Amino acid sequence: MRPIQYNLKPQDVVILLKIVAYGSEPWQQKPMAESLNMSQSEISHSLARLHYAGLLDESGKRVMRLALMDFLQFGLKYVFPQKPGSLVRGVLTAHSAPPLDKHIVSNENYVWLSATGNAKGYSIVPLYPSVVEAIRNDEKLYQLLALADALRVGRARERELAVKELKQRILNEK
Repeated sequence: MRPIQYNLKPQDVVILLKIVAYGSEPWQQKPMAESLNMSQSEISHSLARLHYAGLLDESGKRVMRLALMDFLQFGLKYVFPQKPGSLVRGVLTAHSAPPLDKHIVSNENYVWLSATGNAKGYSIVPLYPSVVEAIRNDEKLYQLLALADALRVGRARERELAVKELKQRILNEK
């Protein structure tokens, strides 16, 4: 009998940020799965991995916010690295998207590839393929994922601003 590996997957970060986006609103797996365009079993397996990693509490419903912030700030760019790709049409992310677009002026846009996107920029592979659909009706999730991408691909100043924004959203909201 082989021991089970509980290695984090990129969709685990998306799910954690979705839980953060819910704020104090209660959530359930099935509606979350539908909103993220994932299967309910993917959500269930992810929650088990997140609990094992110490990023969710014993109930599996509450994010361990300090641990999440540590992981995002110090580990995300190493565990799920990304380099900008070719020039494509898509949805703005990282420093090109809210809220960082108000602080950083750049001629270099970063985007998630999408035929329905209205911006041109260098492609960034999202943490999960359904992210572009999942953010359509969830501005909080969109901003959290864009900030996470700024940590994955940003320069020092962009990462610093992203950390500040993420701390406000993750640590100050209960």
